[in-house]
Amino acid sequence: MAVSFRFLANEVSDLCIGKPALRSLSVSATIGDALSALKVTGETSISVWNCNHASPNPNSSSRSSSSVKSDFEDEDCCCCCCVGKVCMVDVVCYLCRDENLEDPASALESPVSAILSKDPRLVRHVEPNSSLLDAIDLIIDGAQNLVVPIRHSFYSSHSRKKLLNKSPFCSTLHNGIEFCWLTQEDIIRFLLNLIGLFSPLPSFSIESLGLIELEVLAIRYRDAAASAIDAISCALTQQTSVAVVDDEGKLIGEISPSTLASCDETVAAAITTLSAGDLMAYIDCGGPPDDLIRVVKKRLKERNLDQMCELLLDELSSCCSYLSSSSSFSSDDEFSTSSGSTTPLMGTRSGKYSRSSSYLARRAEAIVCDPNSSLVAVMLQALAHRVNYVWVVEKDYSLAGIVTFSDMLKAFQEHLQSML
Repeated sequence: MAVSFRFLANEVSDLCIGKPALRSLSVSATIGDALSALKVTGETSISVWNCNHASPNPNSSSRSSSSVKSDFEDEDCCCCCCVGKVCMVDVVCYLCRDENLEDPASALESPVSAILSKDPRLVRHVEPNSSLLDAIDLIIDGAQNLVVPIRHSFYSSHSRKKLLNKSPFCSTLHNGIEFCWLTQEDIIRFLLNLIGLFSPLPSFSIESLGLIELEVLAIRYRDAAASAIDAISCALTQQTSVAVVDDEGKLIGEISPSTLASCDETVAAAITTLSAGDLMAYIDCGGPPDDLIRVVKKRLKERNLDQMCELLLDELSSCCSYLSSSSSFSSDDEFSTSSGSTTPLMGTRSGKYSRSSSYLARRAEAIVCDPNSSLVAVMLQALAHRVNYVWVVEKDYSLAGIVTFSDMLKAFQEHLQSML
């Protein structure tokens, strides 16, 4: 009973302390606007908002039943609604469509709504006083991000509004209110801090708890990477990844949306022309090898995709020009991500170059565990590598399945319900 009472006492606002405000984009913006916002801000994703003050809040009917109208809500605020989020992977997958490969410039002029997920469950509004149990329920129901109003003191809020209203790009204010993301990772990290209260659950193996999902997204090493575009989009929605396996089903690596999100839009050219194995090398640590860049350019020209080839050359030329002119790196150059962590930027705060240099930050190497690994061990593994999942492999590295944060939360939810 002590565990359940402890949880009932927690509100989602307890997990939002110190989190940065969401940078936002209007639903009327273009994909090109979203791409620019991602590069300039260095954020991994940008929230998209529909602010129509002439109509009621479209999400008002879908609020959690336990959410109580707070002092953050008024008639105007109810009309500002986060309708989704976009990241570099959304842009890349859109550019990979046949019709867009021929004319990427025109594709970027399309409305950002063209790359927004049609699943309304992915982003949900919750009140600061909603319970943590309600937040877990929403995530298990399919939510990726919970949008929570940020509480500020009167004086700090007044000074922040003055400052932020002057911001020329990617506003964080909606009718004077700032919001933040609450993610699956935030809740798992919070549970880890209380892990002793759930004993003996954390010590059980993921296999004994039935947490291993057998249905996984996978592609063979030699298959064309383009054949995995739908799987990459699905992995982005599920917050998982696409496994790359050999002919015997053994795990070699992965094509992860979180790795692709660290690239720029020209990775669409690599996805279109390379095999899955070569794509892993292209997006792996250190940046794309020169020989693969030459292969990509050659194959683009063979397919008469001249505009995509020009886009690739322009981006590489800009990156090379910057790297040759930059001789030092300052450890003070950093930005805050939407999850509240701090990530270094290479040499400049320009998102374009920081994103190109962030190839150094991620690898295509898969994070794996054993079926007999304990729940707490897998939680620690995923949090240490900043991923929402861990691949499960047998001793011979045959792919056995995957364990996700959502699966873990189900185990904790069932444990809590059994104690109520």
